[in-house]
Amino acid sequence: MSRPQLPPGQSQHGGATTRTAPLGYQQELRRGVGGFASFAAGFSFVSILTTVFQLFGLGFGLGGASFFWTWPLVFAGQLLVALCFAELAARWPISGAIYQWSSRLAGTTAGWFVGWIMIIGQILTVAAAAIAAQAVLPGIWSGFQIAGGPGADPSVGSATGARNAVLLGCLLLVVTTAVNILGIRHMAAATSFGVTVEIIGVIALVLVLFFLPERGPQVVLHHTGSAGQSGYAGAFLASSLMAAYVMVGFDSAGELAEETHSPRRTVPRTILRALITSGVGGALLILSGLMAAGSLTDGKLAAGGLSWVLTDRLGGVVGRLLLCCVAVAVFACTLAVQTSGARMMYSMAREGALPFHRHLAKVSARTGTPVTTSIVVGAGAAAVLLVNIHQSAIFTALSSLCIALLYLAYLGVTVPLLVSRLRRRAAGGLPAGVDETGRPLFSLGRWAVAVNAVAVLYQAGMTVNLIWPRAEIYDLTGGTWWLRWSALLFIGLSLAVGAGYFLGRRLHRRIELRHVPHTHTEPPREAAAVAEPA
Repeated sequence: MSRPQLPPGQSQHGGATTRTAPLGYQQELRRGVGGFASFAAGFSFVSILTTVFQLFGLGFGLGGASFFWTWPLVFAGQLLVALCFAELAARWPISGAIYQWSSRLAGTTAGWFVGWIMIIGQILTVAAAAIAAQAVLPGIWSGFQIAGGPGADPSVGSATGARNAVLLGCLLLVVTTAVNILGIRHMAAATSFGVTVEIIGVIALVLVLFFLPERGPQVVLHHTGSAGQSGYAGAFLASSLMAAYVMVGFDSAGELAEETHSPRRTVPRTILRALITSGVGGALLILSGLMAAGSLTDGKLAAGGLSWVLTDRLGGVVGRLLLCCVAVAVFACTLAVQTSGARMMYSMAREGALPFHRHLAKVSARTGTPVTTSIVVGAGAAAVLLVNIHQSAIFTALSSLCIALLYLAYLGVTVPLLVSRLRRRAAGGLPAGVDETGRPLFSLGRWAVAVNAVAVLYQAGMTVNLIWPRAEIYDLTGGTWWLRWSALLFIGLSLAVGAGYFLGRRLHRRIELRHVPHTHTEPPREAAAVAEPA
């Protein structure tokens, strides 16, 4: 359900000039995100320090040293997706980007299910990001190993490690929820600080590890360390979970578009910069870690990941100092993912598209942020962790499932975008326009159809790979069929619950999105479908 518009040029916050009036929405969220903070939001969601440290051991344990090649493959595929998203972000800079883009390209029914899957995926991703603290904090100080005491096994696949990860993750969620409630400026400042520390940390780590090599870069040409038992192809595909898990979330800059200055110009750039910076930095980090590891065959690298490499090669003091940089990155990552999920939920709620939408769509007059959605996303992530407190596969299963959901949601944008391009057969497939400075909007031009088509093929293949019922991902103890098939079962249940609510409330007759022009200064000649007929 749409909200009544305020007169053009006014907002509820002191009558300041609104910049969402041309988008069809009154300005409620406060604009406090600049260019670097927008980049920080996307980069923090990707957060190579958080995610590479979290799943490096898994990737190496499954695929050995040559699992490195999953990184450039995933990066190339996701770059194609990011290029498509950059085009859409320039034309529709609105909170709830994935939901809004899909709704305008494929209609509100398809858009609602995409948004529903995206919200669930983001809540799971918040939980997965929060438990990354277990891969770092016990390495800094053994006192962080609460479950079982300082002498207990802190490895992510152990029972004590899994329980402790839940405890640390819940504590972290309390902090990130509090920061989100304080307002967008506090969130932007926190993520900007976190990204600055993370970039410095990545540079320092790469340089230090490259200067302590045990072997040359040719290590990535061998399968040393692989645990694959039935041919290397399957192990290689399974190990790609690490790269797939890392390189998502670059679209989160689009989630903050309504809070970003000059979003049509800023957001497309930051989407691409966040992914490219992460792709280059992550590749160097993985390569340097493989070259500097003391051993590739004693099992310690698979069990302890990069945290073990740091403390083993650099000693206790220096290694722990660098791990502190990783801990800051984990905080910034969890905060960015939670913020993105809260904005997605807010965007759908203000259309009347979610249960309790009147409460979820409220924006605090004091902070200019959707407080309720921030709390709901944080509480939902904590609930996910607590339900899985005794599940030793929580790291692998949760990581794979949340990324599979995000890939499905992304497909809900790139597929209808490709259909739109093919129907129009115009350069880029989208109407041209100008940004806030009068410059042409970001466009792929004549390469649009080819880029979009390959992006869809990549996403579909990786989605199948992520939800494949592998015991080494979903059932580490073995013998439990429903755990192996848990990804498909959970996705099916989520869609069934969503369909029940959507059809029961007859939302297909109620959701009417605001008309959103493609250009900053003038309406388009042809508008995308923004609502389905009653």
